Amino acid sequence: MVYGLLALLVVLLDQATKYYVVTHFALGESVPVINNVFHWTFILNRGAAFGMLEGSRWLFVMIAVAVIGGVWFMRREIAKSGVMACWGTALFAGGALGNLIDRTTRGVVIDFFDFRIWPIFNVADICITVGFALILCWMLIEEIEEKKRWKKELLK
Repeated sequence: MVYGLLALLVVLLDQATKYYVVTHFALGESVPVINNVFHWTFILNRGAAFGMLEGSRWLFVMIAVAVIGGVWFMRREIAKSGVMACWGTALFAGGALGNLIDRTTRGVVIDFFDFRIWPIFNVADICITVGFALILCWMLIEEIEEKKRWKKELLK
């Protein structure tokens, strides 16, 4: 339940920040927060991360629907997996849903965080990345623990 609320919070924060950018910036406008380091730059992303596979909107819609459906289907198993897996999944699913909303309602994803040395991104992208990292860490920890259990069994 708590993790569902986290995913919902991610979606709300993502959509609120995108709404702010759309209503306060002109497309392509860039406002420095820290000059030449961090800007708010309003762009439309027709692809995935870094603009890859531009124009593949429906592919990304199908992937996001599959991910969210998979999370929903596996929710009971995920809940048993521990805090790291749950937090990671909630962040990942919330981010996927945030960008899915953009793709289905606007046909593009709104991006605006611009660090000048990295492609421009949004709140959903941050949550997808952090969520994926948490899931990956959880998987690695589980793998290490499993190897320890096997080793312990072999030494008996």
